[in-house]
Amino acid sequence: MHRKLRAPALAKPFHVTLVDPEIPQNTGSIARLCAATASPLHLVGRLGFKIDAQSVKRAGVDYWHLVDLRLAPDFSAFALEHERRSGPGTVRLFSANARKSYLEAPFAPGDALVFGCESAGLPREVLERYPDEVYGIPTMGAVRSINLANAASIVMFEALRKCGALDATFAEG
Repeated sequence: MHRKLRAPALAKPFHVTLVDPEIPQNTGSIARLCAATASPLHLVGRLGFKIDAQSVKRAGVDYWHLVDLRLAPDFSAFALEHERRSGPGTVRLFSANARKSYLEAPFAPGDALVFGCESAGLPREVLERYPDEVYGIPTMGAVRSINLANAASIVMFEALRKCGALDATFAEG
């Protein structure tokens, strides 16, 4: 029998937020990350794909029912709802054009971890709304940026580590 390494869910989870996501495979991977970390997934703005039951099933996403999915028509609507629920200062933006590393982000449970679309990143107006909360993942090679799903995973597990959520791991099964 294989034992799985687990950690207790946060009382105030992180909120993974994708603005205008374009690639269904990336969103599917991020949805799985959200299901695995008991974190809501917010899809904001235009989607480059369908998320109806038939499309999700065709993409092989068999864990979609475990995802706390929330939709917002645009970033302003998302931000108003998030700030109403969690308070100001809880939005962290992630961009390939950042000046600060994600390792410097003051993560706290309940934060929104916001990522832009694959082709263009976050819209200028979103970056200008939170200019002091823009972080990036440093790269050493010549690539433009890290894949969106990989970036979300890197940031999520650093946020969980930094707030101590991974300190009480246990084996289950």
